[in-house]
Amino acid sequence: MKRNILCLALANLVAASGPGCHRPATATQFETVAVTYGDLVQHVTASGTLGAVVSVDVGSQVSGKICTLAVDFNSRVKKGDLVAEIDPTVYEALLRQAEGELASANASVTLKRQNLARKQILVPLKAASQLDLDQANAELLQAEATVTINEAALASARANLGYCKITAPVDGLVIARKVDLGQTVTAGFTTPVLFVIAQDLSQMNISAAVSEADIGQVRNGQAVEFNVDAFPDETFHGVVTQVRKAPTTTQNVVTYETIITVDNPGQKLFPGMTADVAILVAERKHVLVIPNTALRYTPPEGVVYEAAPPKNFGRTQRLAYTPGANPATLKPVLLQGGITDGINTEVLNGLAETLPVVTSTLTLKASGSGFLSPPPPQNTP
Repeated sequence: MKRNILCLALANLVAASGPGCHRPATATQFETVAVTYGDLVQHVTASGTLGAVVSVDVGSQVSGKICTLAVDFNSRVKKGDLVAEIDPTVYEALLRQAEGELASANASVTLKRQNLARKQILVPLKAASQLDLDQANAELLQAEATVTINEAALASARANLGYCKITAPVDGLVIARKVDLGQTVTAGFTTPVLFVIAQDLSQMNISAAVSEADIGQVRNGQAVEFNVDAFPDETFHGVVTQVRKAPTTTQNVVTYETIITVDNPGQKLFPGMTADVAILVAERKHVLVIPNTALRYTPPEGVVYEAAPPKNFGRTQRLAYTPGANPATLKPVLLQGGITDGINTEVLNGLAETLPVVTSTLTLKASGSGFLSPPPPQNTP
C-alpha cells in the first residue's frame, strides 16, 4: 500500500502568500511505498527453436531417378522400412557385368594353373626352360590377383544395387520430404538429403541462445518455463540439460547455445516452433523486497537532502531515498541488493521492514485560496 507524504517548501509558501506575487506556489509530494517481505524468483530469458531429440537425415549413396516413393510427410516408419527406391536398371546391368568379368578371371586362373602344371612336367624333361616355368608361375599369380579385383568390383556392384532401396535407419516420423516421384538425385561429394526422420517427438529439445551476460547463471537441471505462439495461453515446462561452451557471435552479440529438454506427450509441439524461454536461476522465500521503481527514482532539482547522496558505490549496492525527519528533505540510503524478478529486488541489508521508500515525485500548484488538493493515492498491489 502506497502512502503520500506532503512536503511543503517554506520559500514557496512565502512566495504564494506575499503581495504582488504572480508565480503560483508549489508543494512537493513524494509518493512512497513500504519495504515488505515477499517471495522472489529470478529468470534468465531467451528465445530458441524446438527440435526433435534425434533427427536423422536420410540420403542416397547412388544417383538415379526416384521410381518408388513409399512415404510422405508425417508418415510413421519402422527401422528398415522402404521409404524410396531409385531406378535399379543401370545398377543391375553393372552387377551382371561384374559377374561376367569375375567369371572370365576365374577361367583365366584355371588356364594359367594348367599351363603351370604342364611346365612343371616339361622342365625336368628338358622340354621347357626354367624361364618358361617362372613365367607360367607369374601369369598364374597375375590371374589370381585379377580374380581378387573382380570379386571386389562384384561386391561394389551388388552393394550399389542394394543402395537403390532406401530404408528408414530408425523408428520415427517423417518430418520432411525433399524429393518427388520421378526426380533424379545425384550423389556427389555431398550425400543428397531425401527425408528427415524424427526418432521420437514425445520428447523434444529447445536450442536457446543465452546472452553472455546471463550464461554464468545457467546450470544443468534448472527448471524452465516457455511459451510458443501456437498456444499463447499455455505454459510448457522443461529442464536445462546442456550448456554448450562454443560461442556464437551475431552483430557483435555473443550468445551460447543452451539445450532444454521438454516432454511432449500429446505432441502438441512441432519441430521448428519458436519458444520464448524463462530459465529459473534463483528463488528466495520471505525476504525483504523493495520495488525497482524506488531504485530508479531520481529526486528533482532543488530537493534538500539530510546527507549528501553517495556518488561511488559497489556494483551490488543500490541507492534509495526515504523521507527525511523534516518533511521537506530526503534521506539517501545505500543498500545491498540481491536477486530481482524485474519488478522487485531483494534487500540483503540497509533497510528495515515497513520503512517507506520514495518511488516518485508529484508537484502541486497553489490556488488563490490555498494549495490544490493532491490527487488520491494510487494503490499498487
